[in-house]
Amino acid sequence: MKTIVSAAALAVATLSSPALAQDTGFEGARVELLSGYDIVEGDEGLVYGVAAGYDIAVGQGVIGIETELNDSSVREIYTDALVAGDELRIGAGRDIYIGGRIGFAVAPNTLLYAKAGYTNAAIDVRYDDGTTVDKARPKGDGYRVGAGLEQKINALFGAGGYGRLEYRYSNYGNVSYAGNSVGANIDRHQIVVGLGVRF
Repeated sequence: MKTIVSAAALAVATLSSPALAQDTGFEGARVELLSGYDIVEGDEGLVYGVAAGYDIAVGQGVIGIETELNDSSVREIYTDALVAGDELRIGAGRDIYIGGRIGFAVAPNTLLYAKAGYTNAAIDVRYDDGTTVDKARPKGDGYRVGAGLEQKINALFGAGGYGRLEYRYSNYGNVSYAGNSVGANIDRHQIVVGLGVRF
């Protein structure tokens, strides 16, 4: 027990030491706008949304949490799907993400980071047989991993302005509607650009 207490005390002392509490300029609360390229199961479109996060300085790097709310223009339209003259539309809907990231300042104005977390996406389904229109919105739970580069851009929003370029992969392992499974292992690849401000 004494060993565990000693190890915990050493960890706390180490984390609170001045060497690990340096100001990297990448810490604090942040908000941003996102837009980019979205590929869901081979179908392409545009992803757009908002993000917010909070980072804490650790040495020359940061650890943080972040959340996003996104939507997408990815759509697929099928005609004569079930009967002649009908139309079936399937599109990527809103996507919610919450996760963490860890980064390292590779230059005074540049942060290289990796991220991982939970994501939940909706799929918009609309079927029109010419007389009735039915809509459904299955939802999928999954994970997201990614990596990116964040660059301070003081001319953007003053001292807190920044931009970032990020690649991320998402997998929705369980897509269900009304309690029934309708699919699994849906792959999603995105390349996004973000413009934000840090407070």
